[in-house]
Amino acid sequence: MDSGAPKGSFGRHRKIMPFVSGSIEALREASREKAASLNQHVLGYGAQAEAEWAAAGIAAPDLSAMRKYRLERIRAELRRRGYAGALLYDPVNIRYATDSTNMQLWVAHNPTRHCFVATAGPVVLFDYFSCEHLSDHSGIVDEVRPAVSWMYLYSGELTEQKVRRWATGIADLVREHGGGNSRIAVDHINPEGVEELARFGVSIGNGEAVMENARLLKSPDEILAMRRAIVACEAAMGEMEHALKPGISENELWAELHRGNIARGGEWIETRLLTSGPRTNPWFQECSSRNIETGDLVAFDTDLIGPYGFCADLSRTWLCGDTKPTNEQRDLFRIAADQIEHNIALMQPGVSFRDLVERSAIPPGDCFPTRYGVLYHGVGLADEYPTLPHASDWTPDTPDGVLEPGMVLCVESYIGRLGGREGVKIEEQILITETGNEKLSTYPLDARLLG
Repeated sequence: MDSGAPKGSFGRHRKIMPFVSGSIEALREASREKAASLNQHVLGYGAQAEAEWAAAGIAAPDLSAMRKYRLERIRAELRRRGYAGALLYDPVNIRYATDSTNMQLWVAHNPTRHCFVATAGPVVLFDYFSCEHLSDHSGIVDEVRPAVSWMYLYSGELTEQKVRRWATGIADLVREHGGGNSRIAVDHINPEGVEELARFGVSIGNGEAVMENARLLKSPDEILAMRRAIVACEAAMGEMEHALKPGISENELWAELHRGNIARGGEWIETRLLTSGPRTNPWFQECSSRNIETGDLVAFDTDLIGPYGFCADLSRTWLCGDTKPTNEQRDLFRIAADQIEHNIALMQPGVSFRDLVERSAIPPGDCFPTRYGVLYHGVGLADEYPTLPHASDWTPDTPDGVLEPGMVLCVESYIGRLGGREGVKIEEQILITETGNEKLSTYPLDARLLG
């Protein structure tokens, strides 16, 4: 039946604003302002997360102060290394520099968003088409321009032409704000970009070194944000543990962590590290459809990017069902728990990386071949520098350094006998303080396994 509505209309009652000559820019600006005012970072994390943070007694971070701190950390590192600016593609680095997000996982493998931070000059964000509103909340970004993406998805066999247009814009910024310095730091770039910038007289250096060192020491506001991310992660872990019943699949249980993270305004989870029973040994098997059985160990590593973009990287091992653990399960768990406790006690300001690993507890001989690949690693917006191996894995190209107040590191343990049935994974998140350390993670270990 013909409704009488014009073909192509969106509904009988829809009213279309009449076009007014000269109004496009005004409407575009109004649209941007509306979107910016409703940005997820402006709206916040919701009643559930806020109530949990209030119950934990964690104050809100001063985000304006945090953003200014981060920008100065980047610029101080650029000055120290003699760069005119930094060109950033890694979405985690862009988040650090601008505290803005856009399709974080997608842009991680589709370079359609980048940022230029001048050492003495503006922060220019090159964002995806029609995404200008996504950084208006930050107070850090001075200008937003459309990104020129020369990945093959967009440029095909015309990459050479598109990369030239991209490089022209970058070189113009360097000339305008570099003060005669044409060296910039870049975190990720394909060879075509290096060659084209060189034709414009722009040389590049290691942007990862700049950003990892900038991100190394956390401000008090960053620590508050990280504490909140950990509270959110541990609340989601509690929901996981409540859902752990015999018969649930690994995938179904892992989905509880995803759900809890997203419900609290978290962003993504970097791995699929949850296994049960015989799949807990060796480690690094990905989450599967296996149904978890009574008496199984269930081990997981959150690797979770939560609220404020901060990583909560915690590991726990639980016993499934209303049952008692075996002697072997208790033994493995006690070895892991003791290793973690011993190694945390060593984490003091002024201790060198090499000395730390030399004095660290290691797995016993029958568990050493299946050891976790690192004893400690930095953590912030993601896993960060440094990464500290076992002493026996230290090589001439392993970097040394010193623990400093404001660093946050994860301490890791995996204990499983070579050829054994099961294994145990525990990981804690530790803040280095002026006088020692503080364990930021608080989720209790399974008391039955501690035995």
